[in-house]
Amino acid sequence: MIELEPGNTLEINLKEDSQGRDRVMLALQAQGCVLDLTPHQARVLATELIMAVNRAEVRSNLRHSQNNMVRGGPSTEQKRGLFHQAFAK
Repeated sequence: MIELEPGNTLEINLKEDSQGRDRVMLALQAQGCVLDLTPHQARVLATELIMAVNRAEVRSNLRHSQNNMVRGGPSTEQKRGLFHQAFAK
């Protein structure tokens, strides 16, 4: 069970249909919504979720890197210039 927000959970269960085939059931408690998926469909959904999370993490890391570059101190050239000036004297 995954708690999405207070009073709203997502349950994931493996069930067997009337012909004995496995089904993956995703039930959203608060809305009474149920997804009845084959194992293949559940795997495709899981893959799509993982890819979306990876894209979100990459975006977050890129934003974080850009913010650090903008807020960072002197540029590499300025740092190099300061280094050379100290030893040039």
